[in-house]
Amino acid sequence: MFDGFIGTIAIVALIYFVFRLYSRVGALETEVGKLRAVARQQGRDSAADPLPSEIAAYAPELADQAEDEAVAARVDDLPSDEDAEEPAGPWARAAREAAEPEAEPAATSEASKPAKPDIETALGTRWAVWVGGLALAFGAVFLIRYSIEAGIFGPRVRLSLAALLGILLVGAGEFVRRTGFRVPVQGAAGAYVPGILTAAGAFALFGTVYAAHGIYGFIGPAASFILLGVIGVGTIAAALVHGQALAGVGLLGSLLTPMLVASQAPSPWSLFGYLAIVLAANTAVARIRSWSLLASAGILGAGVWSMVYLAEAFPVDPAPVLFIQLVVLAALVLLWFRGRTADEPTNWRDTPSIAAALTTGLSACALLVVDELVFTGSAPWGAALVAAMVAAAWLRSRAVTILHAAGLVAVVAFARVALAADFSVYAFDGILIFDGGMPSMPQSTAMLVGILLSLLFLALGLWTAFRAASGDALRSASWSLWAAAVSVTIVAALWFAFGYVDRDYRYAFAMLALAGVLMAGAEMISRRETPALAGGWAVSFALAGAFAAAVVFVHAAFGTLLTTILCGLLALAPAFATRLRSWPALGWLCVAAVAVTIARILPDPTIIGASRLGTMPVFNALLPGYGLPALAFIAAAWQLGRTTGGAPRIVMEAAAALFALLTVAMLVRHAMNAGIIDGAEPRLAEQAIYTLIALGAGAILIALDLRSPSPVFRYGSMAAGVVSVLLIVAQHFGFQNPLFTNESVGPIPFIDLILLGYLLPGLAAAAVAAFARNRRPAWYVAMLALLSATLIFAWATLALRRLFHGEYLGLVNGMGQVETYAYSALWLAIGVLVLVVGVRLRSQVLRIASAVVIAVAVGKVFLFDMSELEGVLRALSFIGLGAVLIGIGLFYQRLLVRSRTTDAASAEVTPPAPAPGDRPAVP
Repeated sequence: MFDGFIGTIAIVALIYFVFRLYSRVGALETEVGKLRAVARQQGRDSAADPLPSEIAAYAPELADQAEDEAVAARVDDLPSDEDAEEPAGPWARAAREAAEPEAEPAATSEASKPAKPDIETALGTRWAVWVGGLALAFGAVFLIRYSIEAGIFGPRVRLSLAALLGILLVGAGEFVRRTGFRVPVQGAAGAYVPGILTAAGAFALFGTVYAAHGIYGFIGPAASFILLGVIGVGTIAAALVHGQALAGVGLLGSLLTPMLVASQAPSPWSLFGYLAIVLAANTAVARIRSWSLLASAGILGAGVWSMVYLAEAFPVDPAPVLFIQLVVLAALVLLWFRGRTADEPTNWRDTPSIAAALTTGLSACALLVVDELVFTGSAPWGAALVAAMVAAAWLRSRAVTILHAAGLVAVVAFARVALAADFSVYAFDGILIFDGGMPSMPQSTAMLVGILLSLLFLALGLWTAFRAASGDALRSASWSLWAAAVSVTIVAALWFAFGYVDRDYRYAFAMLALAGVLMAGAEMISRRETPALAGGWAVSFALAGAFAAAVVFVHAAFGTLLTTILCGLLALAPAFATRLRSWPALGWLCVAAVAVTIARILPDPTIIGASRLGTMPVFNALLPGYGLPALAFIAAAWQLGRTTGGAPRIVMEAAAALFALLTVAMLVRHAMNAGIIDGAEPRLAEQAIYTLIALGAGAILIALDLRSPSPVFRYGSMAAGVVSVLLIVAQHFGFQNPLFTNESVGPIPFIDLILLGYLLPGLAAAAVAAFARNRRPAWYVAMLALLSATLIFAWATLALRRLFHGEYLGLVNGMGQVETYAYSALWLAIGVLVLVVGVRLRSQVLRIASAVVIAVAVGKVFLFDMSELEGVLRALSFIGLGAVLIGIGLFYQRLLVRSRTTDAASAEVTPPAPAPGDRPAVP
């Protein structure tokens, strides 16, 4: 019932499409008639125009010549015998485009572009053919099913009929092709009927052979395997005349054949030998027709089978996997890249190369990394595959993606080797122990494989980068990158896994030699590149590798303190090398030295460990550990400022300023805490020193900016000032304030902790504000001036409280009436003094500060003194406040009168400006 319903719908749809096509043909005939009428009218109009007498004499001869040329053009347009043999489907489009000469640009225009077919044309010309081919394939299946259910024929007859149907479909496709089939509708070439018929026949043959083996058991595994392979390869070969889609059908059937054939004793060599034949045939056909998608699909299919075998087989034999991946590389190099020179420009977008890089890379990575495979001895096979990938990339420049895959596999494999090491480091106030577990490779295997791969990448990489530097920058950079990355990674991994992490001179000198080789390679490549000595990417990668090797050399050859110092001193080498070469990478290597030094210090700020640091102030490991890198960064910034400049110079200036401040701060911290760097929180004395350092750094940066303008100095000085303000507000006035902590300020009055914590920072802030005036923004100067006034105000208040309470100033000690009155008098005196200074210096900021202080005094008198004071002290408090406020009022009135008198006098002396139309007076 369902089949009848589907058939009814198909018939109705067919009638509808036929009717629609008939209507459209009629409309086309009408349009063609109108065009012919217009053409005849234009011909009559041109004939009515008289020709000149000189041309009219030759008119008959010209007409005959034009008619001969038109006939010849029509003959040329007819298909030749060779054209008749050419497939008309879109699957042969690449071959036709390669054979046809390139058209002249003037011959193409927007008007000549074919119109995009509508949905009706697509349904009638393409989809109908596709669905029809699929229906033929299913028809064969349903015919066999019906014969089975009805019991009409025996199994052998049914299989024979199915095979006969497949052969007839293949023959019908070939017959239609040989009879000169052409697709009549523009854009409908995808509905290539001969290819569809052949694909349906191949499907029927695949099904027949599988049924004969898998269902009825008429043929054994070997025979069915061979038959299915022959059908698949034959289908791929037939694609040369029927198009790429048929090749896809054959390839899919060939790749599924091993799944369809069941065997009691499967052999990996049979499997991969069969896949090698399929892959070779598929790649050859793809190369002839330039079908990159088909070639990529075949390579990926072989890779999938390799992964399935590695995951499911037990035990695993790595040799067949190596064999099929070598076939992949050989098919790529010998077939796909056939006819292309080895020195052609690099193109990483080559799809088959990307597919080969993916499949070979995954296989090699599994053989080198997966523990279950490595324990069975697969590492040498994986190394051989990596070497083959390098050779393929060296032979064909378009296979650069395979080089990247090989390098990445080598790096990942030996990173896994390094992670198997057991070692401990002192960091974060403790010892970190790394337990890598069982090594993935035996030491002898890892050493042999690592040395061979590192030498291969280093030698072949630098040589190829040198040769390609003048003509192919991408290829040169790729080889230089992996020559440096793989060799450095392998030697470092072997050191971690099998050497002494604390100090190992064997690996240290190996790294030193490697750094020298990479530096020499960078110089050779630089001389070869165009323009010479430009320092392109290839040179940069080689230099980066040399720098990395030097860093590993320092870590392997020296102790903790010397390692940190030398990592900082490494910035000097590339900085002073800019005197000889203007390579852009040199400046960034200085920045890399800063990053390495910071990475060394962050886990252990004590440089050599807290237990070995000692308690001697200043002259300890902190001085060279922070000071020498700071000096190196200062020298590097100075040198870069005179040669290359740019962003690296700015970073080095910032690093120099940072490490200079860190040096002083760490020495202060060490001295103030009896040698304990990471002890308790800093007290007021230590915090005051940090504040003075920050304020001093701001002033130094302003001075440096005046001598050598730099955004680091400019914004760094303002950042130091802002940090100082934040530290003072949070620590001096808040957490470390003696009023809250009740900390002893010292037994000697005035020369005590209050002096260090408030007066000295206040004077320093005032000095920096004066120095920054007219050199930094007004808000910055005002901020520092206000900070200075506040600190001095706090110092005076705390010093007065010390006279009443001694060295312990906590609020828990209370406040007497005389002390309360003294604060009011002191604050009023400070306000008046600041006002006088502000008027003398004509500083509005100071005058505003005085107003704030006096306002605080007024608030205290009215809100606090009125309730706390008694007797004569209360009266004196208000009398003194009133006298001061009246005096300030008189002072401001006199100041205002004097200001107006001065303005009036200046207005009388200065003559008025003449009007625009007035003439100057003539004496």
